[in-house]
Amino acid sequence: MIVAEAVGATLAAAGVRAAFGVVGSGNFHVTNALAGRGVRFVAARHEGGAATMADAYARMTGEVTVVSVHQGPGLTNAITGIAEAAKSRTPLVVLAGEATDARSNFHIDQDAAVRAVGAVPMRITDPATARQTTLEAFRVARDERRTVVLNLPLDVQAAEAGPAGEPSDQAPATSGTFGASNAADGVGGPGASGASSASTTSPSAASGVAMAEAEGLRRLLDEAERPVFVAGRGARHARRELEELAGRTGALLATSAVAKGLFRGSPWDLDVSGGFATPLAAELIRGADLVVGWGCALNMWTTRHGSLIGPGAKVVQVDIDPDVVGRHVPADHGVTGDVAEVARALATGPERPGYRSPELALRIREEGRWRAVPYQDESGGGRIDPRTLTAGLDDLLPAERIVATDSGNFMGYPAMFLDVPDEQGFCFTQAFQAIGLGLATAIGAAVARPDRLPVAALGDGGAFMGIAELETVVRLGLPMVVVVYDDEAYGAEVHHFGPHGHPLETVRFPPADLAAIARGYGFRAVTVTGPDDLAGVADWLKGPRDRPLLVHAKVTGDRPSWWLEEAFKGH
Repeated sequence: MIVAEAVGATLAAAGVRAAFGVVGSGNFHVTNALAGRGVRFVAARHEGGAATMADAYARMTGEVTVVSVHQGPGLTNAITGIAEAAKSRTPLVVLAGEATDARSNFHIDQDAAVRAVGAVPMRITDPATARQTTLEAFRVARDERRTVVLNLPLDVQAAEAGPAGEPSDQAPATSGTFGASNAADGVGGPGASGASSASTTSPSAASGVAMAEAEGLRRLLDEAERPVFVAGRGARHARRELEELAGRTGALLATSAVAKGLFRGSPWDLDVSGGFATPLAAELIRGADLVVGWGCALNMWTTRHGSLIGPGAKVVQVDIDPDVVGRHVPADHGVTGDVAEVARALATGPERPGYRSPELALRIREEGRWRAVPYQDESGGGRIDPRTLTAGLDDLLPAERIVATDSGNFMGYPAMFLDVPDEQGFCFTQAFQAIGLGLATAIGAAVARPDRLPVAALGDGGAFMGIAELETVVRLGLPMVVVVYDDEAYGAEVHHFGPHGHPLETVRFPPADLAAIARGYGFRAVTVTGPDDLAGVADWLKGPRDRPLLVHAKVTGDRPSWWLEEAFKGH
């Protein structure tokens, strides 16, 4: 067995279930070895799409996922997706062929390239230890929640691998799952938060210091009159524990954007804190006297540059990574430990009303979602108000959905007006603030959760960047709804620079018939210029849904987005 085959066999034995990539000569054998041992391989049309698909799949399943790319340009094509995954601490193993001969056209310093975007470079240098090195890459990805690029030099790949060795050398001690909370929250999207997740061990037993820190949080909770819990992706596995503790302490419940939906159904759910927060959520979070971030970095998006932390409010962060505490906002106290374990340890003692009251429950019920916030519909002139569009889609689409949104001026509308059933209903790859990742994100999420209707929300700029993956959607037979919010511009730049009199020709584009383009790929498509055109979406939903649907929505472009004004403050 050659090294390339041994690498694939080792990862399959370790529990990898899915791999995404674009196959070339340098990753042909390792990809076939994965597929030949039962790992599902999804061929993307671009390596950047493959990396983001794998990122989304890992976030939705809690499993270490593989990306497979060719040497040199195959890896550089994937770099933006790798950067997003690395910033989000998504556990991936990227298998990259490598041309080590400097005379090769494919040769670059692959270590430097991936290290520059926060990934961990590793390399198989000795055929005799190829399996052990592969397992170590898998372990780092799983246990340290890192994106690992395992370089596979072409000459080493072709060599005969050493013997498999003892059983302990053939598979890791635990499965490929890295924790129910997936990876660390991304740090780049409005409302997102940069915290960490559960590990595969029990952090509560790690040290007595952590529990001593937890007692400090207990005292602050006992003293608080208006506590608010903000949960990040590091808390996605801990709904039951956090709701129990919140019930005893009278805390209200909110999330970062990446954990949207975690508390759905609770009468005390404020939904997202940060740029996507409703006016009521912002008011109540700002009025808290204690804000506790659970697996959540409380970064500038989640706190609106700190403006949601009221004067005199105390701040506590609970995280398995002590370095997170106080990184973005000053923290009065930190607790090192797994969110669920810490919350469970503190859920004792008498119940207190805290922030909760029947009057407040009524306000949350009546004002706690963006659908309840009045607005003036600006549809007209052959264009639909994006709020009206998204509210109409929210009414039509099945509740069991999984929403993936790209970045851009439009991005708040699907995040705010499309409801999701739980924390598995929203996949938000915005740690790097790159446009063009939304469609690939939806594909990875759809492969992970075939039981739900996948919804990709894109701007026209991001749609054209990732348009090749429309063919992937059709080829995989995904019953996806792709919604393109088309304002014929890079809207964020239009609204940021336009008011200052700058020329905008470089960020405006002529009309394009995205519906026709989608039909060319094999989609059904509908063009929406007003509310009545949504009847085409209703017709598709009636069945048979044998082809995916693209909704080309010509949206009004006169309104700037307040959430991206927050983004420009952070540049």
